[in-house]
Amino acid sequence: MATSQIEVPTPVDINYPDSDGKPMSDNTKQFRWITVIYYNLDWLFSQDENVFVAGDLLWYPVEGNNKLRQAPDVMVAFGVKKGDRGSYMQWKEGGIAPQVVFEILSPGNRLTPMNQKQVFYNRYGVEEYYVYDPDRNDLSGWLRGENGLDVIEEIKNWVSPRLGIQFDWSEERLQLLRPNGEPFIGYIEISQQLELARQEVEQERERAERERERAERERERAERLAERLKALGIDPEALD
Repeated sequence: MATSQIEVPTPVDINYPDSDGKPMSDNTKQFRWITVIYYNLDWLFSQDENVFVAGDLLWYPVEGNNKLRQAPDVMVAFGVKKGDRGSYMQWKEGGIAPQVVFEILSPGNRLTPMNQKQVFYNRYGVEEYYVYDPDRNDLSGWLRGENGLDVIEEIKNWVSPRLGIQFDWSEERLQLLRPNGEPFIGYIEISQQLELARQEVEQERERAERERERAERERERAERLAERLKALGIDPEALD
């Protein structure tokens, strides 16, 4: 009598798209803020291989569900290796959810999608959530407590527990400060600083070259003087 074998169903391959088809930003101001926050945080943690910083990257929190996703403007995941990714599939990252998320608003943002984002971030483990509207200079923040994300009541001069950066916010402007007090800067300022550093290095190189040439001339002059003294029958060392 032949025995029948139970067929074990193979898991269906699920495609997790790397793009949701939405633009990264709606205007130059929003884009500038996103890139400034992203690059400065990436720079801040550049020496730590276990801090992953990304911008506009799709985050899938649940394996098997490719509809459940968000693309934070900027997110930071501690305990996750640096490296390129098409998307952030949490089950492939040791189950670690991004701990810090930033959203930069534009005039095109609507209340319902933003509320949905907050529910998503609250449900799937974000510890710190910051929303900034550069047109209105309106800053809001949430910090995870016992019952989920709680509003940060005093956001002025707030220091992020995870990032160590300060939100130097007033009614006039928002300035983000690194842990050492230096402000976040944009690409132009970074380029200017790099150019100044390059000029200082070049000036130091030129100074060192002039010093080397001066020392070489002094050595040659001393050798010529010693030769003349020897020609006169005088031992130059006896003059020391």
